[in-house]
Amino acid sequence: MNVQPLVPLALPRGRPLHCELCGGLAQLRCGACGVTYYCDVDHQKADWDSIHEKICQLLIPIRTSLPFFNSEKERKHGMEQLLHRQKHVIDLTHKVAQKFVFEGKHEQAIPAALHSLRFSINICGPDSMELVPAYLILAEASTGLGHLTQADDYLSQAQWIVLKTSDCNNGIQSKLHRNLGLLYAAKGNFEEALYHLAIDIYFASCAFGTHDISTSGGYFHMANVFFHQNKMDIADSLYTEVTDIWHAYFSRLIQVQSQTLTSPAEINILSEEVEISEEPLNEAQQAEASQVLNAILDIREQAPRQQPAKTASVAHALAMLHYLILDLPKAHEFVVKAFLISQQLPDQEASEVIHHLFKLIKSKSFSTK
Repeated sequence: MNVQPLVPLALPRGRPLHCELCGGLAQLRCGACGVTYYCDVDHQKADWDSIHEKICQLLIPIRTSLPFFNSEKERKHGMEQLLHRQKHVIDLTHKVAQKFVFEGKHEQAIPAALHSLRFSINICGPDSMELVPAYLILAEASTGLGHLTQADDYLSQAQWIVLKTSDCNNGIQSKLHRNLGLLYAAKGNFEEALYHLAIDIYFASCAFGTHDISTSGGYFHMANVFFHQNKMDIADSLYTEVTDIWHAYFSRLIQVQSQTLTSPAEINILSEEVEISEEPLNEAQQAEASQVLNAILDIREQAPRQQPAKTASVAHALAMLHYLILDLPKAHEFVVKAFLISQQLPDQEASEVIHHLFKLIKSKSFSTK
């Protein structure tokens, strides 16, 4: 981090400079890019730790005045480049903010989400649907921090845009109602929370399918509400559904990965068992899977009535997750846990599948040495 105090006499006249985070009067600027301003060191550090380190140099061509162009063609090309850079920053800041939210790092998510919101406003205007994802992340982060009034404000902005947009897609509707469910759950209004989470699951199912990882978040948060209401049977069935969705998804990814390592002559191109189009996990999905599955594993292990089959399934899913992201020590830790638990079960089919993953992890560990 490199910060410089502002010299009033060196500032351009009539151009007020404001803090990147709070909008207050700026006293400092980033010494690395020279185009980002802060009211104090605390806000500069918060922005750096969240997102500024990643976008510091990207902001220079965006926030520096465009040069004089000799022709309309050059001017158009310059504006296209500027728009492309701004869209790249929106995408990057959104992904970083979403990852922080899934990791439970709500305070760090907010500066990144604010960047995403501001750039979206600059490009699309204050009433565009493109602003909704940033508002939703800001709302979820604020809810996580216990700033419920602020979360309410962000959700009101998002809801207003959605309500006056006739062609709002199901994915956005799902995320909006999931955030409303989380907010009401944080307020202790569990019935209203369940209502919005049910709508979340409906829209997510329409957009992605009932057994997709994008839908699983709604099941997970609904299970948490039932858990807090001490309705353990319903919570248990929903936690099982979430585990099964991620377990099946990771199994498909590993199967696809295994096929890509097989010689083309050995691949049955007519096989419908494996979806070759399956996309690899992005960082936000990795963080979400880790947060959700570790939470479920803790609940399973601390439950008064142990269910070894379900606990083994969660541990197996976590082992597959860490195998896929090449965190092999963690993958080994979870696969051993899953295997030991599965030994208690009368049906040894699960043990065989887990043992196969153990061999894959051992082989990958050997090949990376």
